Amino acid sequence: MEKSKFAECEARGLHKLINFRLPRYCFTLGLTITGLSILAMFVRAFALEGDTEWLKLLLQKTLLVGLLLISIAKDPIEDELIIKLRAQSYTYAFMTGVIYALVMPYVEFGVSNVLKPEGEAFHNLGDFQVLLFMLMVQVLCFNTLKRIR
Repeated sequence: MEKSKFAECEARGLHKLINFRLPRYCFTLGLTITGLSILAMFVRAFALEGDTEWLKLLLQKTLLVGLLLISIAKDPIEDELIIKLRAQSYTYAFMTGVIYALVMPYVEFGVSNVLKPEGEAFHNLGDFQVLLFMLMVQVLCFNTLKRIR
């Protein structure tokens, strides 16, 4: 008896997490945050001088937050098909993110050693690059799947 109650409680919690969506206005907020972060990244890269590493890290985090808001905001019409398409886009994003994280360091290493005669040391991708790639793939896949449904 105790096991079944525990399993039901876990199933309800998992179902709540899977169906969690932010209100629709968070989509617009996410677009605004993402756009402002990208604009500020360009300003930092070309107009600011000095040690702005802290600003770079702050802008990277705000860009990820903006994309996350876009990713989990409700759609205007949130039906079973949209929920399925959203889950499918998360699956695509996860699979391509894993492949990207496994393959890209070797591609970068190979290209840098071909282009530079002195070569370059092998290095792994950072968390920002992988998360940015996965969130962008999810948002683009979800919008594409919605368009072709």
